[in-house]
Amino acid sequence: MSLTFYLDKGASLGPDAPCLTLDGESLSYAQVVELSHAVARALRRSGVRPGDKVGILSANDPVAFACVFGIARAGAVWCPVNPRNTAAENEELLALFDCRTLIHQEAYAGIKAETTVQLGAEFDAWLAAAADDPPVEAAPPDGVVAIVGTGGTTGRPKGVELTDRNLETMSAITLMSYPFDGRPVYLALAPLTHAAGVLCFPVMATGGEVVVMARPDVGRFLELVEHHRVTHTFLPPTLIYMVLGHEALDSTDLGSLRCFWYGAAPMSAARLAEALERIGPMAQLFGQSEAPMMVSTMAPADHRRADGSVFTERLTSAGRPAPLVTVAIMDSEGRLLDAGERGEIVVRSSLVMKGYYRDPEATAEAGKHGWHHTGDIGYLDGDGFLYIVDRAKDMVISGGFNVYSAEVEQALMAHPAVRDCAVIGLPDERWGERVTAVVQLQPDAGVAEPELIAFVKERIGSVKAPKQVEFWTDLPRSTVGKVLKPEIRAAFPPPR
Repeated sequence: MSLTFYLDKGASLGPDAPCLTLDGESLSYAQVVELSHAVARALRRSGVRPGDKVGILSANDPVAFACVFGIARAGAVWCPVNPRNTAAENEELLALFDCRTLIHQEAYAGIKAETTVQLGAEFDAWLAAAADDPPVEAAPPDGVVAIVGTGGTTGRPKGVELTDRNLETMSAITLMSYPFDGRPVYLALAPLTHAAGVLCFPVMATGGEVVVMARPDVGRFLELVEHHRVTHTFLPPTLIYMVLGHEALDSTDLGSLRCFWYGAAPMSAARLAEALERIGPMAQLFGQSEAPMMVSTMAPADHRRADGSVFTERLTSAGRPAPLVTVAIMDSEGRLLDAGERGEIVVRSSLVMKGYYRDPEATAEAGKHGWHHTGDIGYLDGDGFLYIVDRAKDMVISGGFNVYSAEVEQALMAHPAVRDCAVIGLPDERWGERVTAVVQLQPDAGVAEPELIAFVKERIGSVKAPKQVEFWTDLPRSTVGKVLKPEIRAAFPPPR
């Protein structure tokens, strides 16, 4: 089904209900439906035909997000462009996707595209020029509704082709796996160009309200949760750590929350346990651009035992494979492994992308042996819970032993002075690779290198403990908050 289904379904449940809200001003479902039809007419008048690519470059904004449904209604393909990228990066993405039309905010004027439309007076005039044109109804071409850029943390990004079926599967899993009653209220602080955006679709299908934050502000986030009685929200771990450190957290009424999703990067088990006590019903999701959001899920109830106590041993898990997803663990020869054995996490599901845009070799490599290859190393336990131990490219081989950086990072994050960290392997004459930790401390916290090394040794042993600890004021991150380990490695001089 087209992306327009989610909007139209929500409108059928109450056209006057609030759909998209920013700074206390709401667009109703009927208004967003009307706007999507106007955008579709304007795109068609501008020469956009089914299958053409249309980009949106904007900070979180209700009108910009409403354009997503206009693009789909025109049968075109939505290309979300991250406003936190540099202009050069975004121009590269637009060229990579063959994007002919770009709808953008004024702050991003000057980005090159065949046709550009700036939100504001120019956008209003663009819509008005097509106001009397006949309505546009077109099915998505070949089922592709979006092309999403990969993170680009390991090289040139690729364009992930997502179909209507991919996003339909993702939305179905979301509604099956997490608590939804009545009309949810979803607060979107994270970029709508990424996870925060696609989570709007299942919310809209239930007639819920999406409260949009134009810019990250943890204090304002807490105010909005209380004021709007927010039921669902999503943040990456780095922002959750900021919430936990905010002075207003414990005095804010978070009683309306039913599902606080976390994902997009590994989360410290120690911080997660704190969040469960101080924030409330946390809910994990694990996926990637190629299999959006819902490869595995862990609902709020899965974080606690039957008696209500925190299920501590499970907090490092990524949950169970989602209801419409098959997950297995594979070795380098293509053999599926038994429970407890570590290998690459592979997936079969209608959640998995169509392929990489105009890159058949990368598509074939990702789908070898008949499974989608995630690039993550992990294992399934006897209860069917998935554990991710590392990215394949981040594993450190030290003294002949495989050291999974994520395991070392979890041990470091258990120290109260550590706010965030990254573990890499550096060349070493004795060890082959030296386990090296780069640590960002909590504000006003202090800890010495020997103390941190001893702390990790006590938890996971001397082989896996860092041989070197560096303290940085901040860690380099991508536009979606993932730590950029290539930049960290590049900061260390090569061996002589």
